[in-house]
Amino acid sequence: MALEKEIIEFLIRAKKATYAGKGAETSSSRLKSHDLKYEEGDLMYYDTYLGGEKFAGEEALWISSNPYWSMNYVGRVTGDHFSGDFLKEALLEVPYDKPYRGPEEYTNGDYVYKSEVEGSFDWFRGVETISHQGTVIYECYYHGGLIV
Repeated sequence: MALEKEIIEFLIRAKKATYAGKGAETSSSRLKSHDLKYEEGDLMYYDTYLGGEKFAGEEALWISSNPYWSMNYVGRVTGDHFSGDFLKEALLEVPYDKPYRGPEEYTNGDYVYKSEVEGSFDWFRGVETISHQGTVIYECYYHGGLIV
């Protein structure tokens, strides 16, 4: 359990330092991919995605150069008034007990972020949405778990 606690705490720091925290992209791993990387000691986190308003990607975590955990995601903007800044703001609130995307619910002004997830750190699936004035304008499906 001590290892899982350390891994989850690292994962949260990595998420806050990369996409959600508006961190700098690293070299593309694939043609036109967006890639973000974070490292601490023998732990490495990598997030890579393709697209923009419609996107697909993967977050992964390595321990001593060995793949340990991964999450795939696919999403799209479905309506007007989408705010990438609001999405990143919600993702900064990633909870320790569900360190996948954002919190169960986060609100700022006319925007509401929701994330519903089933499972645990070793095997999970979920969906997140953003609503603007009560209309869903964004959706993202995600799933993942341990890969050791």
